[in-house]
Amino acid sequence: MNGSEIYHRLIGLIEERTLKPGDRLREADLAESFGVSRTPIREGLKRLEAQGLAVHEPNRGMVIPTLDHNQINEVYFMREVLEGTAAGLAAKHASKPEIEILQDLVDTDRKRVADTDSLVRSNREFHRRLCLASHNRYLVDQIEHLRLSLILMAGTTLDTPERRETAVEEHAAIVTAIAGGNSDAAEAAARLHIAHAHKTRLQQI
Repeated sequence: MNGSEIYHRLIGLIEERTLKPGDRLREADLAESFGVSRTPIREGLKRLEAQGLAVHEPNRGMVIPTLDHNQINEVYFMREVLEGTAAGLAAKHASKPEIEILQDLVDTDRKRVADTDSLVRSNREFHRRLCLASHNRYLVDQIEHLRLSLILMAGTTLDTPERRETAVEEHAAIVTAIAGGNSDAAEAAARLHIAHAHKTRLQQI
């Protein structure tokens, strides 16, 4: 297992909340856990640090950082701009199969709105598919980089039943606008969706 593989494994552990903001990242413990030497662990941690997903703290060493109030606001502001743009572009460029996949995700999510874990995974997939449907690789890269910051936030905005139901219907509105080729409506729906998620996140903290 090389440094790149370690990096992606660590990303997965943070996404799954096995590793949480504030947790220490000890080379020796990780090497034992993954069954590798410290060299690939060190390489993986350096890449994690370069992405802002690990920081050095005095007397603690490498840890997973916790985003402060301002950083959370900044992340959601950029999400609204970038994902709104992605939805607007998707209304112009998404293929029929891409739209059908988005609709299928919405239809399935309506049936599992009570299952938080499944909905969180599906929500991640919906946003990934939405960004890909923009057909703009540079935008996709920027959104992926921003997504990494989101995994540093504790919990999920989908923890409450009310938000889960609302979020699914907001996804539906985005897809409807994209399917109708209405770029302005798609962007507005995506921006509204992120704005509501932002408000929920602030209420949680």
